[in-house]
Formats: sequence, C-alpha cells, structure tokens
Amino acid sequence: MTGINHFRVQLQHVQPPPGEHDNLAPGFSLDVDLRLPASGISVLYGASGSGKTTLLRCVAGLEQPLQARLEIGGLQWQDTEKNINLPVWQRPLGYVFQEASLFDHLDVRGNLEYARKRSLKALPGALSLDATIEMLGIGALLGRRTQQLSGGERQRVAIARALATQPRLLLLDEPLAALDAARKADILPWLERMRDELRIPMLYVTHSADEVARLADTVVVMSGGRAVTTGPVAQVLAGETGFPLAGQDAATLLQGTVVAIDAQWHLAQVGFDGGSVWLRADALRLQQVVRVRVLARDVSIATAKPHNTSIQNLLSCTVLGITPDAHPSQCVVRLQCGQATLLSRITARSAHQLGLQAGLAVWAQLKSVALVE
Repeated sequence: MTGINHFRVQLQHVQPPPGEHDNLAPGFSLDVDLRLPASGISVLYGASGSGKTTLLRCVAGLEQPLQARLEIGGLQWQDTEKNINLPVWQRPLGYVFQEASLFDHLDVRGNLEYARKRSLKALPGALSLDATIEMLGIGALLGRRTQQLSGGERQRVAIARALATQPRLLLLDEPLAALDAARKADILPWLERMRDELRIPMLYVTHSADEVARLADTVVVMSGGRAVTTGPVAQVLAGETGFPLAGQDAATLLQGTVVAIDAQWHLAQVGFDGGSVWLRADALRLQQVVRVRVLARDVSIATAKPHNTSIQNLLSCTVLGITPDAHPSQCVVRLQCGQATLLSRITARSAHQLGLQAGLAVWAQLKSVALVE
C-alpha cells in the first residue's frame, strides 16, 4: 500500500435479509461514507444493532448493498456505478470472527499452510509465514491439534491464519467477545503489536470502551446504521469530534513516555505535553511509550493549588468549556492541560460555587489513572 494514505468505504441502502441479524431493528438500513487510514486499527464502536458487523460483512463481500464503492490500497473492489464487484474469494482480505473458525482435522501448522496456499498475489513487504508465527507467538503451538488449544491460543492462531493469506485489509469482528477476562488479557498485547508493526489497515468491531482505549488509532462511532462521528481515538474519547463516548465511560486518553521509575514505591512517572502522572510501575521501563486513560469521574477541580493532599497527580489547566451531563445534577468540564485535553465530571452545584468559566486557570486532581497498554 505504498503511497496510499487512506482507504475508502461508501455503502448505501444495505438491508440484510430477514432473520440473518436478529439484533438489527426492523427496517434497518446501513448508510456510511468513510475514509480511513491505510494502517493501524480503525475501530467500529457502538451498541448491538448499530451496524458494525453488517458494515464488515459488506466490505468482505458477504452482503451486497444497493450502492457501494470500496477502494482499498488504490484498487477498486466494488463500484456499483461501474459494475465492478470482486467476489469474496478475490478480495485480498483476512477475516477473524468471534469464534476461531479453525479446521479441526488439521494441526496449527496445517491451518496456516492451508491459508498461505490460498493467498493471492504476494504484496511487497508482506509478512512471511515465519514472521507471522513469531509476531503472534505461536511457534510452540505448531504441532498441536486445534482441540488442544485454549480460547486465547485458538484466537491467536485464527489471526495468524488470516494474516497468512497476505491480505491488504484485516477484518476483526469482536475477536475477544468469546474470551474470559484472563484470555483477553493474554491476547491484547499481541493485538497491540500487530497495530504497531503491521503495515496494513485493520477494521476492528467492538462495543467495549476498554478495547477502544487500548487498541484504536481511529474510532468510528456507529448508531442506527450511520457513522455518527469519526476521528483519532484521543479526540473521540474526549468528545472533540462532537460525539463523546458518554456515560460512565467518558474519559481522556493521554499518550506519554515513562520518564522516571520510583523503585522504592513501585511507581512510574509518565510525562506528556501538559505535565506528568504517577501510576503503578508494573514492568514498565524508562522511555517506554504508553497510553493512559483518565475517567472523567476521577478528575476533580480546584481553583487554587491543593496542599497536604493524598492525591499525587495534580495538573495546571485552563477551563475550555462546561456542558450539561445526562443528569441535570451533573456537568462535564473540558480542561486544557498543555496540548492535552481532560474531562472532569462534577456536580453543577460545584461548578457554580467555584465560579468555573471558560478561560479560568484551575488545578485538576486526578484521583485515579489507568494504564491501558
């Protein structure tokens, strides 16, 4: 995909056959127009029935919209006006489902070799099979039958098999949904590595805000068959695109670098453009780049610098604006801290008593921060 910075998905009037998608409302229709980066993970986020999986199936060619234009890596996969429509088997993509659909009569190596034989024309710079095996950490599993794998291992093998076809696009439909918390924790680092090292775009479906914060480069928020907002993950989480991930998951995503480690107290200091925060060290190393999520409900505000407080993370900020929250007793205050944006959910009464208004210099107190990778 050298020289191609985006890929284009245009779909209109997609109405899945009755009974095939029980979670979709009667009369559901998908209508989207997306231009997404040609690398990293673009997450399709939304509630069940919002159209995430339907969109994925249309891209794969498993469902046919009345009007469509798909352009991946500068190549047209589908254009109804020009009567172009590559069949599924000719679309150079990998598809990973919720349940790992492996061939039980083959061992892991056999599953991977089958996929490599079915690959289309090799792409310049495509991962070799050995590199794919190394990236997903499945070398020790090659001789095992698929029935001998744990859920997390099966899903890693399924992802490796999808990559073995040397796709131009990787589609992942809630790949962690069928796993318990321990297996999810096992597979997430491998997904992060794919995001950071692969040079192909990935479309990833989820309704988990935690997965959005940890994996996404770009977020598409889906509702009622429409893409209601699209943007970089930090901007979408902070509501800068006009449609924040509201409710108790409203949060800010900070990307920073580990600048200090306090071995005595088992803490690490993460610096970013706007200050720094302390958090549990847990195997972090100096100069490591990390993502930190700060929930709006964990940020309080003071108009003077607090002293003699147990809260370790204090940031000098400026109020950007105040918006009502879902409940009339609450409001969300948007804060500017250097180049970073923070959200604080406080009572409307507190905002009034503090005299908060745009332009006011304040101190943000971060009661809790969470490392997301």
